Amino acid sequence: MILFCLFTFLNAVSANHIGTSVKTNERPIIGVLAQDVYDPQPQRNSYIAASYVKFLESAGARVVPLMINKSDDEYRRLFKSINGILFPGGGASLESSGYSKAAGIFYRLALEANSNGDYFPIWGTCLGFELLTFVTSGKLLLSHTNTSGIALPLNFTADVRDSRLFKDFPEDVMKSLETEPLTENSHQWSLTTENFTKSETLKKFYRVLSTNTDGQNEFVSTMEAYDFPIYAAQWHPEKNAFEWTRPYIPHTPSAIKTTFYMGYFFVNEARKSFHSFPSKEEEEKALIYNYKPEYTGTQSAFEQIYFFD
Repeated sequence: MILFCLFTFLNAVSANHIGTSVKTNERPIIGVLAQDVYDPQPQRNSYIAASYVKFLESAGARVVPLMINKSDDEYRRLFKSINGILFPGGGASLESSGYSKAAGIFYRLALEANSNGDYFPIWGTCLGFELLTFVTSGKLLLSHTNTSGIALPLNFTADVRDSRLFKDFPEDVMKSLETEPLTENSHQWSLTTENFTKSETLKKFYRVLSTNTDGQNEFVSTMEAYDFPIYAAQWHPEKNAFEWTRPYIPHTPSAIKTTFYMGYFFVNEARKSFHSFPSKEEEEKALIYNYKPEYTGTQSAFEQIYFFD
């Protein structure tokens, strides 16, 4: 049933382009930003949770790991080679980590490219969401919330049906997202709707698509930029299908559909980018297929992790 609904959705989206000459990239490559390991060891200075890789691969993309602490020139070279970037969740500093410094460079490159007609999408999940609020506003506007380890339904705003992110989602998926606890939250910091409203910069840049509450504080849970292909979820769409270590992660059929519709949307955004590696050899050398994930489910919130030097 899930696959049937997904195929129906994909066919509906494809039908919207019948009679048009929209060109798409059928071999999209998305960069996933690594982040600092809390206690670095030899060959373990940074990591990427494998669920983010599976999230993108299951929707038709390939993945390149983007290492931290590289030069600006290296990041510019990679930016011209990939078709989008995902800032994953985690626990790195928003101000001083290798994760935040690299993300700031890619964010500025994306703004410049998109402003010049060079389509390049960004996705931020959890910490990635928080990072986008910081690099956009230049300020730390987060507040502590009791949202670590809980699945919630989304409280959609009036803007959701006109959004790029959700407008083509099937009605049953939207209904499930609104009424069932399908969005897993693993964060202690949130952007409250009050702080969002007080920030003129964020209000002008982002459209709020959903909110949630921890019982005391209402916070922004999903948003997209008005004028740029930048999207952010404070919750974890990738966990429903690919993480099994915590009892509060939902695995219902609706939860799994949520993972794949969210992944498909972002990969489809990356198909609009035509960046490419200078050669097939450089592309193959950069892909995450060159690395092996480790099984870490017995000691971590992640079933598998890629570790890097």
